[in-house]
Amino acid sequence: MSPESSPVRQDGPDVLLTLRIQPRASRNEVLCRPDGVTLRLTAPPVEGAANAACLAYLAVLFDCARSHLTIMHGQTARRKQIRIRNASAAAIAARLGLHS
Repeated sequence: MSPESSPVRQDGPDVLLTLRIQPRASRNEVLCRPDGVTLRLTAPPVEGAANAACLAYLAVLFDCARSHLTIMHGQTARRKQIRIRNASAAAIAARLGLHS
């Protein structure tokens, strides 16, 4: 995967993470595939429940405060771009299990 197509990119002191959300899954989990990162969530895509579950899950996964995570693009779409404040792309990729 080239740096341009990588789901994890450094943007100054922050990291931009692009992922696909799969709501109403049987369990919460991250899947790293050649075509990108998929976050499977048990929450339904109703009244922002999946977005809230997404940010809560990522905060635990990345061991950061929930306030450090923002959905930049894709509030109502399955494909989302998340900004992680004051993070390292290498550390985020390692937590996701991505290999460079």
